[in-house]
Amino acid sequence: MASRGEIADTLAGFTLFGDLSAPQLQAVAHRLEEAWFPEGERILRQGLSGSGFYVILEGECAVVVDGERRATLGRGDFFGEVSILLGGPPVADVVALHPTRCLVLAGPQVEAFLVDHPRVMFRMLQAQARRLRDANRWRS
Repeated sequence: MASRGEIADTLAGFTLFGDLSAPQLQAVAHRLEEAWFPEGERILRQGLSGSGFYVILEGECAVVVDGERRATLGRGDFFGEVSILLGGPPVADVVALHPTRCLVLAGPQVEAFLVDHPRVMFRMLQAQARRLRDANRWRS
């Protein structure tokens, strides 16, 4: 298990948290919990309730919709936010392709976290816009 200082240092290198100061990164590191997932484990299940917002520290995950792999997520990528923000079930399975270590923020805490960190919210919005653009290209 990494120390909170090590987690803050890691977060500083991720685009999502790149605008935060050192004290803000320390505070974020204290709000997030570490979770480990073995290869093959479904972290999120399509159609079931979402449980949290996940940031990948190590490993890779596949995003699978209706049995079809749509994307691969790796270090610094995040998932789980859509079902939390919309209050519905996940629209995809997220499966660990290798042993994966994540930081997790419980669903009920996400809104307050984003309001407290508007730059993280803006970066998340940018990432969502890129995902939407890429999905539209994929469908064309």
